[in-house]
Amino acid sequence: MTISIVGIGLIGGSLAITLKENGFADHIIGVDINQTNLDKAIRRRLIDEDTDLDDALKKSDLIVLSTPVDVMLKMLPHVLDQVDQQVVMDVGSTKVQLMEVVREHPKRGRFVATHPMAGTEYSGPEAAIPNLFDHKYTVICNEGESDQDAIHLVRQLYESIPMSIASLDALSHDVHTAYVSHISHISSFALALTVLEKEHDEDRIFELASSGFGSTVRLAKSSPDMWIPIFRQNRDNVLDVLDEHINQLARFRSLLIKKDYETFYKLIQESNKIRKILS
Repeated sequence: MTISIVGIGLIGGSLAITLKENGFADHIIGVDINQTNLDKAIRRRLIDEDTDLDDALKKSDLIVLSTPVDVMLKMLPHVLDQVDQQVVMDVGSTKVQLMEVVREHPKRGRFVATHPMAGTEYSGPEAAIPNLFDHKYTVICNEGESDQDAIHLVRQLYESIPMSIASLDALSHDVHTAYVSHISHISSFALALTVLEKEHDEDRIFELASSGFGSTVRLAKSSPDMWIPIFRQNRDNVLDVLDEHINQLARFRSLLIKKDYETFYKLIQESNKIRKILS
């Protein structure tokens, strides 16, 4: 099988490594607006060749869109215009707007919307790593709008990794990812800015930062080129979650002002219930 990956960064590059190592792909073509990324991917043997998008579409059985989500909105209709029996899938973090832009496309059935729930705070082909997706979850959205053979191929791909597969409609997906992913990044960005504003001695930050602080703020290293399009497309859901998060922070602040440590204790106990979900 020949697979083209459009966007050779952390997700696209890691997927390329995995699909070559497990034998699902025989040949991987890289497409990227940045030639430096392609050169790095060739040197790291993430891809077997690089070419432009239109040429890649002609050569491929499966096309994976792994670009920032705002780029996908413009790219996906163009890709579907040119495919015949090829399958197209994406790995983006938002779905409602993407589904809407191709809802009436005559080749809509050749597209499968997916979101593998995996990643790190790093970006670019140099960030690609083996086993990034192993035993994680992936979401397939609006399965009923895709052709059965396309769904079957994409499920085979994820099962070969292996990943567990969940099915959601696009609206539910965007709501849930706002809670489990998007708000985490905003919180990390805000915490990083808080520390940088209050603690101007970078050496002290480095010396005293514990593993707990590092894990909490690590997402602040994430690329704005990827995350601003996500926040733009999922703005309403992120605002809803952010309002609740601000309410909880204000609640903790009020308890500290009142020196109500008994209630604070109970809230921490309540938060510990997350262990049952994330054990």
